[in-house]
Amino acid sequence: MKTLGNEIDRQQLLQRLQRVTPESRRRWGKMTPHQMICHLTDSFKAGTGQKAVGASDNMLNRTLVKWIALYAPVHWPHGVRTRPEMDQHAGGTKPVQFEPDRAALCDIIDRFSRQQRDFEWGSHPLFGRMPDRDWHRWGYLHVDHHLRQFRV
Repeated sequence: MKTLGNEIDRQQLLQRLQRVTPESRRRWGKMTPHQMICHLTDSFKAGTGQKAVGASDNMLNRTLVKWIALYAPVHWPHGVRTRPEMDQHAGGTKPVQFEPDRAALCDIIDRFSRQQRDFEWGSHPLFGRMPDRDWHRWGYLHVDHHLRQFRV
């Protein structure tokens, strides 16, 4: 099971991120590659507590939906609406320059993945409070989902 807690998995994901270009073509959704980079950075910032995000968790989301999303052997579905705080057309961070924005994403993935954290986990908007194992699995799956969106 791939996770950001595994150095090899994390390095492979970072290498795939380097293959994204501003011209990468999407297979689904509306985001540009640059918006996707900023969307992912915003999502990791929510996990590290650097970005406020509203909660819509409930018992079903914190248990069954979380288990399916993180541990069932299926890809995440396409077309799930992005939360406004992570949507670059709403409250998300606007893209500025592709290379510095991608570097910021790689930096926060590294920070997010460290064994010795210098932050306390935020609360996931759907899944609530999660341990390292779940955050690392979620982070891997979220980046992988969007890299597959752009054929990487």
